[in-house]
This record gives sequence, structure tokens and C-alpha cells, in this order.
Amino acid sequence: MEVFEYTRPMMHPEPGKFYQINPEEYEHPNPWKESFQQLYKGAHVKPGFAEHFYSNPTRYKGRENMLYYDTIEDALGGVQEAHFDGLIFVHSGIYTDEWIYIESPITMIGAAPGKVADKVIIENTRDSTFVFMEGSEDAYVGYMTIRFNPDDKSAQHHNAHHCLEITVNCSPVIDHCIIRSTCTVGSAVCVSGQGACPTIKHCNISDCENVGLYITDHAEGIYEDNEISNNALAGIWVKNHGNPIIRRNHIHHGRDVGVFTFDHGMGYFESCNIHRNRIAGFEVKAYANPTVVRCEIHHGQTGGIYVHEKGRGQFLENKIYANNFAGVWITSNSDPTIRGNAIFNGNQGGVYIFGDGRGLIEENDIYGNALAGIQIRTNSCPIVRHNKIHDGQHGGIYVHEKGQGVIEENEVYSNTLAGVWVTTGSTPVLRRNRIHSGKQVGVYFYDNGHGVLEDNDIYNHMYSGVQIRTGSNPKIRRNKIWGGQNGGILVYNSGELLWSYYVTCVFLLYYCIDHDGSCSGLGFIEDNEIFDNAMAGVWIKTDSNPTLRRNKIHDGRDGGICIFNGGRGLLEENDIFRNAQAGVLISTNSHPVLRKNRIFDGFAAGIEITNHATATLEGNQIFNNRFGGLFLASGVNVTMKDNKIMNNQDAIEKAVNRGQCLYKISSYTSYPMHDFYRCHTCNTTDRNAICVNCIKKCHQGHDVEFIRHDRFFCDCGAGTLSNPCTLAGEPTHDTDTLYDSAPPIESNTLQHN
Repeated sequence: MEVFEYTRPMMHPEPGKFYQINPEEYEHPNPWKESFQQLYKGAHVKPGFAEHFYSNPTRYKGRENMLYYDTIEDALGGVQEAHFDGLIFVHSGIYTDEWIYIESPITMIGAAPGKVADKVIIENTRDSTFVFMEGSEDAYVGYMTIRFNPDDKSAQHHNAHHCLEITVNCSPVIDHCIIRSTCTVGSAVCVSGQGACPTIKHCNISDCENVGLYITDHAEGIYEDNEISNNALAGIWVKNHGNPIIRRNHIHHGRDVGVFTFDHGMGYFESCNIHRNRIAGFEVKAYANPTVVRCEIHHGQTGGIYVHEKGRGQFLENKIYANNFAGVWITSNSDPTIRGNAIFNGNQGGVYIFGDGRGLIEENDIYGNALAGIQIRTNSCPIVRHNKIHDGQHGGIYVHEKGQGVIEENEVYSNTLAGVWVTTGSTPVLRRNRIHSGKQVGVYFYDNGHGVLEDNDIYNHMYSGVQIRTGSNPKIRRNKIWGGQNGGILVYNSGELLWSYYVTCVFLLYYCIDHDGSCSGLGFIEDNEIFDNAMAGVWIKTDSNPTLRRNKIHDGRDGGICIFNGGRGLLEENDIFRNAQAGVLISTNSHPVLRKNRIFDGFAAGIEITNHATATLEGNQIFNNRFGGLFLASGVNVTMKDNKIMNNQDAIEKAVNRGQCLYKISSYTSYPMHDFYRCHTCNTTDRNAICVNCIKKCHQGHDVEFIRHDRFFCDCGAGTLSNPCTLAGEPTHDTDTLYDSAPPIESNTLQHN
């Protein structure tokens, strides 16, 4: 269409709406004609053409009602022409330093072949290229390049100049424009003031030497489907109660932050793609309170979302992934809502809350991050609930350096390190979480970690369900702790730290320093149900001194409670039953107090005390245990008062009285306590033991030696000695029979004690 120069028909079905079509795809039989009918009343800006047009009326017969101008300023001055309906076509060319202040509802559109906006360029080197003022509420500018390109790009007198300046009480439409500014002291687009409410859509705001889009001073507007990239400062600034609606924008490769809201800035951001910006994808500061919904924020060179200095905001249903730092940072008294997001595959952590940060972290799916899914530190106190935190390359939740917070009703599972770490003076409340299927510990309190752990399900971990060490003193109550491949709860103190683990912690930028062993694990462990663990339900070792009260510890695949290496503790009013090994095993210089416990229905002994340990036993009921009620090794002295030891099956004593080998009742899986011997004739070592009946029968007449009364299984009955046992059955290959209960696997070492 020669008049308009378009390669494809430009349709204008209603005010403020223009679009080009492919003729072969259009349902109208003659789209060019329809386009002409919609556009013919417009005036045309075509430099040098006006004089030629008016001096050749014969050649341009039929166009008598068309208006031609050499400049945009002239066209704007002709809007009062009777047959002119405010539509201006700006044809191919570069229009420089025109004074374009729009204060009426004009429509200005580029007219050129091919990609129209590339051919129509409006540029200013001194003042703002376009200024929209009051009265331009229905104005339209589209399909052109708008540039501000000052000669002195950093001069202070340019600080108020922009490509587009939209002021109070106007709402123009800016459509399909390319917007560029080389000025270092002003944004490319500035929307400012009460009632400033433009629609900016399908524009490209890129390669600017300052901010791309700046919305401030109560301005609003709708900003849709724009490309905003490679700007020197933020792609978008929202400040001072600015409250735009920003949808489906592509904000990327910025040389600063992607979106920056600050100083009470607000806004609704929906379905934007924000990625590969040099700083955070989205930054919120100084009481700003945006709403960010269903955006993708990813591949940032630092973090994804950064909320600081009392920032707020609602971040809902976004995808936040593959950022170099944490997916979400919250600090310095900020209090955002992070709800329903997927936060995954970060090169560091998922959500990082530090420096007095707060926030509601709710219903997110946090997974596959290189560091902790959620990290809380330095007096921060968020609410963390209803999240899934899983499959991390590090731990699930890490609370340290006096971190706090309420952590409830989350599912934490399949993480490489501990499901939850609590350390260095931290005091979180963990309530009604499901913490399971981890590759190490479920919940790990160490180095003065405290807090409350209550009403949680903790199960199916490769190590212990809960570990407490080095001065930690949590309250652990009403939890179910089960199905662990190690113990249920391990309370200990240790100065040991494998070098490989230390290097790993340093590499992952986490603080991990142990004490020298002078502090012991403590803890109040009350009203829990601890069952079906592969090793002891509770381990207490190395001078630790917890309180266990009213727990049910049952159906373990090993013992109920194991106390060794100087462990202490108060065990009071617990029910300990149906465990495969001793209900309570006390060993190696330990000295606990057991008071008013019921220890019953065990598949081995009720209580066994060995290896120079002592104990105070008061008011306990010990009954219906298979091997017997109470067994004391040689040299053990206990203090006892008002205990009831009754109705036990006494299988060991009965087997001895019947002349059976004790291996018959123990196999190599249990370790009955009785007299054991060594046979010098058979060259047994100090790691072998022989029961009294095998000494009498199988080793009759040999040079034998009584060793002590203690826990063992019989090597003779097991078939591991040179001569076959005449009292027992099938042999075993296990030759290490002195047993002090298999030690638990600690979270930072594979070393057995």
C-alpha cells in the first residue's frame, strides 16, 4: 500500500489498537482495502514530501483530503484541521531534536516497509524525546524507535531527560516501540506522578546506560509483553508508592538487578521471565511491597530474589532456579511471604534468611540445591511451614549462629546430609514435620544447638533419627522416631571430626567447628515413641547427660537404650519393650539413673550392666524378658532400691541348667551374659569365648581358664574353633564374639568405637 509504505496490511479496528496481518491468513477478501479504509484519515509526516505533494495535485488526484508535513512538530500543530481525526503517520527516516510534548489524545504510528520500528527513528540529543502531559490520556504512539542520545552522556543537566516521560494524569498507549537511551543519569522510560497510568506493550527497552523503566511517585500503568535487557542499571525500578501491573515481560541479561522495588514501591508482576541478570533477578528494599506471581527467576549471576532493609512482598507460585547464589535471600528485618514457589537446582542454597530476617516461607517445593534447602542464621526468625524440602545435595534445613524460627508441618526428605541441622546457639521450634528418608541424620543438634523438637515423624534415615552432641540441649517431645538404619536418638560428645568431612564443610561455605570435648550432649527427651530402628532406640555416650522421660522405646532391631563410654542420664517412667537385644545396656564407665521404668517383653535381657559401668536403679519394673531381668558383669556394682524383677523367662539360666550350649539360644545375633571361659589347649584368643556347658562337655580335660561373667556368644557352639561342638548345630563364620553392642554411625564419621 504505497500511501503507507507497509509491506503487510496494518489493521486499526478500534482506537488505540494496531496490528499487522499476513494477507493470506486474513478472512476478509481484500485486507489491503480494509486497512486503507481504517487508516485513510490520517496525516503523514514525510520529510521533503509535503511541497512535492501539494505542487502536483494532478499526480496525487484522489488524495486531496490527506495532509502531509515535514516535521512531527508541524503535524502536532495541525490537529485542529476539520477532517483530521488525530492520526499521524510518521514515515521512514530519522527525526532529530524535535520538541514533542503531547497533551491531546493524538495517535502517532510509524509507517515503513519491513519491520516498521527499525525504519522510523525519533531521536533527541538535548531534551526528553517524548513527553506526555495531562490531556494525553488516550494518546497512542507505536511502531517506531525512540532514542535519547545526548552528546554529553553524563552531564548533570540530563538527569531529568528520558526517551519517554509520562507525567501526572495521563494514560497513553506505547506499543511496539524500540526504546534506547545512552544517557548515564536518567532512565529510558520515566512514569511519574499521581494519575500517570500508561499502557506500554510489545516494546523493546534495551541497551540503555541507566535504568530501563522507572515508575515512581504513585504512578501506575500496565506494562505487558515487553523485552527489557542489557540495561546498565535495573531493568525496572519501582519507587515511592509506584504501583504498576507488569505482565509477561522478558527481563534479562541486565548489567545490574533485573527488577528493583524500593522506598515503598509496590506493583503486581505476573508471568515475567527474569534471568541472567548480574545481580539479583528481583530486589526488594526499604518497605517496598510488590506482588510477584507465576514468574520465572533463574540463572542469576548472584541470587534470585533479594529482600532486605525491611522489605516485604508476596512471591507466589514462581519458579526460582539455577541461580549462582541462594534462590531467595531475606535479611535485615525484612518480612516477605514466599508461598507456593518451586525453588530448585541453585548453585548454593534454596532460601537463605540471615541478619534478623523474618518472613513466611510456605507451601514451596525446594529441591536439588547445592547447599541447604533453607538456611536460617544470625537471629533470624521466619515461619517455615507446609514446604517440601528434598533431594538437596547438602542438608534440608540448616539453623545456626543463633537462628530461630517456627518450622512446622514441612516434609523434609532424601537430602544428602542431615534433614535438619541446629547449631551454635540456635533455638528453633520444629513441630509436626515429616523428616524422612535422608542419607544421613534426621535432625542433628550440635555445638550448642538448642530448640524444641515436638510432634514430628522422623523415620527411615541412613544414620540416627536424632543426634545431640557438644553442649546441645534441645527439648525433644512427642515425636515418632522410627525405621532408621542406625539408632533412633544418639546423645554424645566428641572432639573427633574426619578431615574429609571438614574439607567438605569448608568447601560448601558452612561454619562447622567442634569443641574439644569439654561439653556434653544434654537434651530433654520426653513422651516420644521410638521404634523399629536397626540399632538401639537411644544411644547415650561420652559423658552425655540427657533426661529421658515417659518415652515408649520398642520393637527395635537391636537394643532399647545403650549407654556407654561414660554416658550418664536420667531415665524415668519410660516403657521399653519388645526390643531384639537388651532393653537397657550400660557399659564402659557409664553411670545413669533409671527410675520408675517398665522394661518388658524383650527378646534378650531386661537390663545388662558391664565393663566397669555402674548405675542407680530405683522403682523399675522388669518383667517377661526372654533371657532374664537384670544381668551384672564381673566387677559391676549398682545401687538398687524398690525394683521389681519378676516373671522373666530366664532362658539363659534354663539353658545352662539343661546342659545346652548358650549358642543354641543366642545364635550369633544375641549376646547372653553368663560365665565364659578360654581354652588354652584349643589355642583360643582373647577375642574368643566358650560357655560353661561347652567347657564341661566339648573341652573336658583341656587346659581351660575362667575369664569373667559378661556378655558373649559361644565360639564353640558357633563352630569357629578347631574342634566341633557336640552341643550345638550349624556353624557360623563370625569369630569376634565379645560384644558391647554395635556402635552407632555418627553424622560426621564412619569410625566405630
